[in-house]
Amino acid sequence: MGFNPNLTRNLLLVAAVWGGAFLAALWVSLVFWTYRDMRSRGRDPLAPILAALMVAVLSLPGLLIYLILRPARTLDEEYQRTLEEEALLQAVEEAARCPGCGRRVKDNWLVCPHCHTKLKKVCHQCGKLMELSWNICPYCGTPAPGVRKEGGTLDDALQPLADEEGL
Repeated sequence: MGFNPNLTRNLLLVAAVWGGAFLAALWVSLVFWTYRDMRSRGRDPLAPILAALMVAVLSLPGLLIYLILRPARTLDEEYQRTLEEEALLQAVEEAARCPGCGRRVKDNWLVCPHCHTKLKKVCHQCGKLMELSWNICPYCGTPAPGVRKEGGTLDDALQPLADEEGL
């Protein structure tokens, strides 16, 4: 079995055809990807066509130019960012309101000056303001009056009463 030039030529031809087909498929897929990517990043109907045309004409250098010049965020990312900014602004601008009359109140008010609704309560231990729903002071850790202690006995509950009678 000697060297067969026809077989070698045929193998090279098949390899060249497969390589060419691969490069053509890569080129077409890059053009389509560029078109779809640009369409998701801008509202201008002409921009995706021009970007795809640039990649179609210049191939890989055109793709590199497109990647450098394309918008940083997609339209969906911009929309999400806008929603986040609006939510943050709303949280900042949203001042506390009285649950009774709905007027604006300050964070350090005990009662609403308009309708006299109780807004906060004072910790009997440290004197700092607490929300009405809190059962324990976050500043000193003292339970609010009237809160049942877990695991307590009857003697523990009656102890403050015995101390008052003894005085």
